[in-house]
Amino acid sequence: MGHFTLVKHLNLSGNKLIELPDVLGELTKLEVLLVMNNYLTKIPKTLSNCNNLKTVNLSNNQIKEFPTMLCGLKHLDVLDLSRNRITTVPAEVGTLYMTELNLNQNQMSTLSEEIAACSKLKVLRLEENCLQANAFTPRILKESKICNLSVDVNLFNSKQFTDLEGYEVYMERYTAVKKKMF
Repeated sequence: MGHFTLVKHLNLSGNKLIELPDVLGELTKLEVLLVMNNYLTKIPKTLSNCNNLKTVNLSNNQIKEFPTMLCGLKHLDVLDLSRNRITTVPAEVGTLYMTELNLNQNQMSTLSEEIAACSKLKVLRLEENCLQANAFTPRILKESKICNLSVDVNLFNSKQFTDLEGYEVYMERYTAVKKKMF
């Protein structure tokens, strides 16, 4: 696989893979990596060498830890980690450059407020996790660029969420984006 250095799009989905080889990091031209519907528990640290990655979809695997090696990739636009076993979003997430992060259907119980530092993050999907309302700190709601925050089916109700400090500021961003669309 390391010989395919000019590959831009790699789809390894639905192959019952339990691990990815380290040589994947040698595919430096890679822009799209699709590895959905496998049995991965982690991804190789060498993926941080793939500076041209724009889209990574690792949904429906067995990943337990947030893949911090993807933090800092300047071209990464969309990261889909839905339907895994991730329990926390670490502080390193503040260095993400993407516009969309999907963590739906994981086992998330903690969310680092450093996610507010993501300079381009507009869409954050956290549906069907184990988050409490207080996971959404005022910093996340007030200071982030997030304008589409999906949080249904967590360990709080909508009233608890709308009562959070900073909710109004988040809704102003949300409404402004919706107005631009119409």
